[in-house]
Amino acid sequence: MEIDFENQRLKKDCNDERRMLKRYGSKRTKLLKRRLAQLRAAPTLATFHPPYSGPARCHELKENRKGVLSVDLDHPYRLLFRPAHNPLPLRKEGRLDWGSVTAIVILGVEDTHE
Repeated sequence: MEIDFENQRLKKDCNDERRMLKRYGSKRTKLLKRRLAQLRAAPTLATFHPPYSGPARCHELKENRKGVLSVDLDHPYRLLFRPAHNPLPLRKEGRLDWGSVTAIVILGVEDTHE
């Protein structure tokens, strides 16, 4: 899958291990690197669709974060991203077509439960 970043700072933080360690710490850096590698290796987002998402627990967010997806890092932190398609690939019933998502934009690392 193709990965882009919402801004240059985030791109630098996620592509430079020293910066990543300084910003996120060793445990979160290890998981963040793993999730980014898994996302890059996947042909489409369908690889992460429940029930296939495994420990990453990829899922769509709701309410004010509609259109954003997340995968688990260290609790309570999540890697947030959105499909980089315009228009969004949708199924007949109006939900996201995970199998057609081949590019994403990383939005950040956050605690979505605050």
